[in-house]
Amino acid sequence: MNDTTNASPGRRGKVARILSEYEIVDVGDELVVRWTAEDNRMSLRDLADYFNKQLLKTQLDQQRVDMLPGEIDNMYTLLTDEDVTSGTRIQAENRLSEYDVNVEDLRSDFVSRQAIHTYLTKHRQETYDEPDTDEIVERRLEELQRLKSRQRAVTEQTISTLRNKNRLDLGEFQILSPVQIQCTDCGRQFDLTTLLDRGGCDCDLS
Repeated sequence: MNDTTNASPGRRGKVARILSEYEIVDVGDELVVRWTAEDNRMSLRDLADYFNKQLLKTQLDQQRVDMLPGEIDNMYTLLTDEDVTSGTRIQAENRLSEYDVNVEDLRSDFVSRQAIHTYLTKHRQETYDEPDTDEIVERRLEELQRLKSRQRAVTEQTISTLRNKNRLDLGEFQILSPVQIQCTDCGRQFDLTTLLDRGGCDCDLS
């Protein structure tokens, strides 16, 4: 099989283009199998991470750098995880640079879960009856963001009206309404978008 199987005509998306550029078109077939599997199906988020790790592995292979799968996973985490300190991330980037890996180009080739979804549904024309968890989260987040925008607009209009009618003594103002969620098990706090994008706080409940 190759990446052109069941592919729709027209301009290629980012995933299809990178598969060709990196000469790893078989990974495209793996994405299909892992997304449509009845057992142990991978989410779009997991598929994006899997895809990006394959890019990292390919870059290292091209430079004849031998790394175990666990080392590649760790290197990818150092490059992408928000909880990694800037100093630690820079060390990882410097290490890759020593291997003659262009970190900036590599990171620009990393794809999002939306790019994976576009590739699977548009390029490969695959479908899955049950909605993906990431798709559900994205829809709910869009709904919440619309509500937030509406609340912000109404609040701004109300305050402006009261101020203009001398019912409220206030100078120039900004509407700040971040929603913070705290996990009572580990005590960590996240804004709503970050929490949903992470898929949870990942605290150890054991």
